[in-house]
Parts: sequence; C-alpha cells; structure tokens
Amino acid sequence: MTRQPPPKLFPLFLKLENRPCLVVGAGTIAEGKIEGLLEAEAKIQLVAPEATRKVQQWAAEKKLTWQQRNFEPGDLEGMFLVIAATNSPAVHEQIFAEAQRQGVLCNVVDVPHLCDFYYPAVVRRGPLQIAISTSGESPALAQRLRKELEIQFGPEYEGWVRALGEARAEIATRDLSPDDRKDLLHQLATEEFFQVFKDHIKKAKEDNKL
Repeated sequence: MTRQPPPKLFPLFLKLENRPCLVVGAGTIAEGKIEGLLEAEAKIQLVAPEATRKVQQWAAEKKLTWQQRNFEPGDLEGMFLVIAATNSPAVHEQIFAEAQRQGVLCNVVDVPHLCDFYYPAVVRRGPLQIAISTSGESPALAQRLRKELEIQFGPEYEGWVRALGEARAEIATRDLSPDDRKDLLHQLATEEFFQVFKDHIKKAKEDNKL
C-alpha cells in the first residue's frame, strides 16, 4: 500500500478572542486544549458527560459553558472550530463528518486524518511564540526541537520582545522617513542590542540586591 505524503499546511496564528469554539470531551487531554482556548480568550462551549476537577472549576467560574451530556450534531451550529477529545472513535468520526458538512474547522486529538489543523509544539516567551510542526509525521521530533529552542530562546526574550514593542510604538511617533524607521527597528532587533538589554536587566537586578 502506497503511503500518502503529508498534507501541505498553511501556517498562521489565529485570533480567537470571543470566537465560539466547541470542545467535546473534558478529560485530562481535553483540559489542556481548553486551557489554551481560555488563554486565547475564546468563547468556549463544552459538551461532555463528565469533566476533570479543573474543568469543573472553570465552568463554575463561568469561564466556559458546560453542557453535561453527550455530543449532538446541533452543537456545531455557529461554531468557528471544534476540538474533540473523547474515548469514542465513532463519536470522533461523527464530529468530523458534521464539522465538514457545516464548514467548521475540526481537530480530533491524536487522529491526524480527522483534523483540519494540528497543534504545533510551541515555545512561548510572552508575546514571542515559535511554533513547530512536522505535519503529523513526527510529533516526537517537534517536541525535541521545542526543547532545544527553549534553551536558545530563554525567558529573557519575553522582556526584550515587550521592550521592542514599546520602542516601536515610540518610534512611530517620530518624524522619520519610512526607510529610516525601518532601519532603526531592525537595528534594535539585532543580537548586539539584545546583549545590551540583557546587561541592563542584569545590572538592575544586582542594584536591587544592594
């Protein structure tokens, strides 16, 4: 049997704030997916007969709406995307088929052929996010690369990226030509200026200890 080549993916970062997103299942795996949607400030609808303690707490805090029952096809109406993480392959097939019919983006966890999108391995440093995907070929490799990048891009990058954002906003107020503005922004993003930033933070910490 000829093996199908991996799908060609279009990489992007989605803004999910207030977008209706459905999660089917509320076990340990689904909990992690829900947490990511909460961080993105999505409007979460959850369908599951049972839920982990943390998910129950989120529901009690009104961070999501929990329908304590099994999935029904009508649950997908008006949804932007759906994430399914149950223990039933038949339910997963049903969810994917209905999502395709209604034009809803679908991710059935750990079932690549029932996914319109995959979760990448992500390095997060505040506003900086580095996503890695192998198109489902080797999640283990993606995880290894993530760990390597976490070392290369340490926690100090979070503060630096925020500082660059503040500098960009300030530079936008200056009377500069587009080319001069671009050159200055690129200069601030160099390794040399990153070292200056790290030295400044190190000195500030040492001063606070005195």
